[in-house]
Amino acid sequence: MITPPVVHSLREQIREHIVEGIVSGRWKPGERIVERRIAVELEVSQTPVREALRELETLRLIESAPNKGVRVRNLTASDLDEIYPVRAGLEQIAAELAAPRLASDAALLDGLLEPHVVALREADRTEDSTAQVRHTVAFHRAMVGAAGNSVLLHTWESLGIEVFTALSIRWLGTVQKAFAEEHEMLVEAFRRNDPEIGLLVKRHVLGCAPRA
Repeated sequence: MITPPVVHSLREQIREHIVEGIVSGRWKPGERIVERRIAVELEVSQTPVREALRELETLRLIESAPNKGVRVRNLTASDLDEIYPVRAGLEQIAAELAAPRLASDAALLDGLLEPHVVALREADRTEDSTAQVRHTVAFHRAMVGAAGNSVLLHTWESLGIEVFTALSIRWLGTVQKAFAEEHEMLVEAFRRNDPEIGLLVKRHVLGCAPRA
């Protein structure tokens, strides 16, 4: 059975465009994001751009003020104090749900998680921060998706965890020095169906949190 491709709404596409711009450094902390300029660039009306910006403001990624427009928030490690425990709890649940499935299907495990470990190993070697961000986020999203619980995945995504994970690595740094090594340890824990996998993932996520 062929899985149909995911079709994103115009608002979602614009949202992803803005997020990518922030993560890549096109818009830096404190910099203004001009709604009309984005609409012209993407050849869309300002309405879906406004909707996308409103959603990102809900996620606390941007902020708006009267007569000052919309700007990228100046995130600090303190801003992430509330995010990482929530993320850790969600991913602990996801790991526990995904563990039996991944342990019993080596091909699935190798197909979902191992490619990101291989990519992270190369990113660590070359100190490629862009690749570290991309594959760290992709690894964790794949793990959450492997839980097979659409409510859990939706909750994880709706909290903006993916965005803040990328930004915390890019802007604030983490206590991790070898991204590949830590993620390889998680893959091996899934492979042997470690009964402590949930706690291992939770500790891993909390250990990634930037320190003020």
